[in-house]
Amino acid sequence: MIKYVWEGDEMKVKNDYQECLTNLACSIRKYFNLEYKHNTLDYIDKILEERKPKNVVTILFDGMGSNIIDKILPSDSFLIRHRLKPITTVFPATTVAATTSILTGLNPVETGMLGWNMYLKGIDKIVTAFYGVEKGDETETPLEEAINYKAKYMKTRSITEEINLRGEDKGYGLFPFGDDAYEDVDEMFERIVKLCNMEGKKYIYAYDDEPDHSMHEKGTYCKQIRDMIRYRNIMVERLAPKLKDTVIFVVADHGHIPVENIHLENYPKILECLERETAIEPRATAFFVKEEKKDEFEKLFQKEFSEYYDLHTKKDVIESKLFGDGEENPIFRDALGDYLAIAKTNKVLLSKYDKEFKSHHAGYMDDEILVPLIVI
Repeated sequence: MIKYVWEGDEMKVKNDYQECLTNLACSIRKYFNLEYKHNTLDYIDKILEERKPKNVVTILFDGMGSNIIDKILPSDSFLIRHRLKPITTVFPATTVAATTSILTGLNPVETGMLGWNMYLKGIDKIVTAFYGVEKGDETETPLEEAINYKAKYMKTRSITEEINLRGEDKGYGLFPFGDDAYEDVDEMFERIVKLCNMEGKKYIYAYDDEPDHSMHEKGTYCKQIRDMIRYRNIMVERLAPKLKDTVIFVVADHGHIPVENIHLENYPKILECLERETAIEPRATAFFVKEEKKDEFEKLFQKEFSEYYDLHTKKDVIESKLFGDGEENPIFRDALGDYLAIAKTNKVLLSKYDKEFKSHHAGYMDDEILVPLIVI
């Protein structure tokens, strides 16, 4: 399952970019006669070609990793019985990168959507990728220049949008936010049924921000989370017989792990080496280091954090194709910083503007990177 691209002491890439969320999206693109830039999944292609469904539905439960459902659901539960296999998400194992890849069929190196907070060189600011708010801005005011920069460089046009532009079939996106947001997960399922009962070939992408949202706040395996995942298992099982001429994919963007937080503010010598705030993710952290301080930074980081994180240079990251292959987005290299630190344990490195959570993701543990590929 896990593909190791580098061996020995070199950088290891665990994401299998021949069998990840991007490739599932490419199979869906192929079925709807859209151009695709990466290999498809032959076993998914076969299902779609043989059944030729009127409806293709992708349901993404944010944070519901493959290992998590193994720990919470009985082995004979509906979702586990219909899981073809665990596959990997993209790098990093986080919503910004992964949902953009399943939405588009492109890898993060292509989309430029690398993580929650990103350095945008053109405006010289670190901003939240989804909202365009500068990191540390307590007013949470979107910056017009950041929104324009994202629109210019980041590739986010979805499969549903492309289907509708092509005009032969229909594409629908269901989200708990935006102009036509559904109220709760029950309404999400109700809308799926209504759309599938409409005439014509269509693709429906339904995104649920749980259990991720609650996991961050409550913890990975608390009762509320267990109940939440069990309920979703029941709801998908109830959904299936209501749909005719339909193939359903159930996936996650990443998993979760219980974490212990480390505050960078307690390491002033390391902070003195930095040019600006950290970026990307607390468990996949981009450091921007003063040129004259790079040797010192490396030594300090290895001394304090090598037990918990692997530190890689920008050059190593680029050469490893950690963020996938494809045409490199113009903002990619600048967004990486000088070093990328990747969590290999349950520790989280927090800057003064990063929020503390009980459960997190974006590191390189199997519980984070393995997601279920469920087909109904």
